[in-house]
Amino acid sequence: MKFVPAYSFILAMIFAGGVSADAVIGQSTYAAKGCIGCHGAGGVSVVATNPSLKGRSGDFIRKSLTDFRSGARKNPIMNAMAGGLNDADINNLADYIDSLK
Repeated sequence: MKFVPAYSFILAMIFAGGVSADAVIGQSTYAAKGCIGCHGAGGVSVVATNPSLKGRSGDFIRKSLTDFRSGARKNPIMNAMAGGLNDADINNLADYIDSLK
């Protein structure tokens, strides 16, 4: 079986660190969707007004993003950011944040 390099990277990360595939995809989504700009690399914010996400549970992140997306939780920036996320994005991001122990 021939693997595409991106798949090889994901498999290497999973087997090397015990990290789920969803968490690896979530890490990529975290960078691509701009989360890193406010919440920092590895979930550690360097801006006092922006919360660090490292140490938060996946369930907390999943609920927060779902609530921001629906408008049940109000924050103009996060409502706009979460509005562009689908369920898979939210689950992958939650798994990534949950892996940042």
